[in-house]
Amino acid sequence: MTELDVKRVIGLMSGTSCDCIDAGLCEVYPDLSVKLIKGINYKYPPHIREKIFQIFRNEATVSDICQMNFAIGECFADAANILTGEFGKPDFISSHGQTIFHYPFDECIDNISLKSTLQIGESSVIAQKTGCMVVSNFREADMAQGGQGAPLVCFADEKWFKGKYKKNFAIQNIGGISNVTVVSEDYDTFGFDTGLGNIMTDYCANKYFSLPYDKDGQIAAEGVVSDNWLECLLQDEYYLIEPPKSTGREYFNTKYIENALKYAPKDPKDIIATVTALTAKTIAESYERFIYPNVGIHEAVICGGGAYNKTLMKFLRTFLPSYIDLKTCEDYGISNNFKEVMAFALLGYCAYYGIPNNLPCCTGAAKRVVMGKITC
Repeated sequence: MTELDVKRVIGLMSGTSCDCIDAGLCEVYPDLSVKLIKGINYKYPPHIREKIFQIFRNEATVSDICQMNFAIGECFADAANILTGEFGKPDFISSHGQTIFHYPFDECIDNISLKSTLQIGESSVIAQKTGCMVVSNFREADMAQGGQGAPLVCFADEKWFKGKYKKNFAIQNIGGISNVTVVSEDYDTFGFDTGLGNIMTDYCANKYFSLPYDKDGQIAAEGVVSDNWLECLLQDEYYLIEPPKSTGREYFNTKYIENALKYAPKDPKDIIATVTALTAKTIAESYERFIYPNVGIHEAVICGGGAYNKTLMKFLRTFLPSYIDLKTCEDYGISNNFKEVMAFALLGYCAYYGIPNNLPCCTGAAKRVVMGKITC
């Protein structure tokens, strides 16, 4: 293998919330640590974002998806070029793309697997508009080995937390979907999607208050949790499935949310409060079902947009055992906002050097593989 060197990498990421493109210039080191130089949140143009949500709602044609693959590639390139304009070109760009469909199920047709995933944001467009090499398409290699192609950030969590603090961590990302990585001193790393993150809260904030999200959990703080409705929501079958498992908007879609809202309380503030409590409660219950029987957790480390929701953090403190310390990634020098950008910079670095960068114990893949395709 080529001797490792420090690389400057721009990580690009847009998650299930689809609120913006996160872009970050990072330095990645041979010990696989990552330093964020600068991160920005680049908002999608309004009509592009609406087109993405049409795809989420299954209201798009093949031509729409084809066009959006290139259009989103341009948006990703524009985000990267803001950073290159300030800092110069990096060694390469590492782009996760925009997930528009994720199907991690073991379904076959004519004995051929239909397990699949699709992230758009054409890497050739990014490469040509920035003049940089691009690493992209990370999930496919893991899925080709029978894995779910998610969660992928577990790899970075293990590199950044294992063996450094003599603690057992539950590193909990709360984006549109919530996912956890369990990093233990004496147990193999594992992880899974715990379920809904901010998708339902954001949807209800938009539906009832014409807001993109509940900033700082202010609306939820003014509402009252409906215990009966919360208990009903907690019965969803996804929460009972054994890991490895992953999910997304394909499951927790508009139809799912609107069906759930048929049984919601009348006061919109109570609705926001209850779905915020749902995110926290499903996280806590997933720990009880799938983590505590194997690993004793000392600390839950929260990252992603949910870390800024004060009401959500209060619910987590209520639902998690009191002996578990509750912190955020900022306490460890890792940006809550740009942690996934840093993680994909690391995944791109590993792809560049041919280092296997999936964790089969988290994704269910048959073996370690190098994820990522290189476009020049």
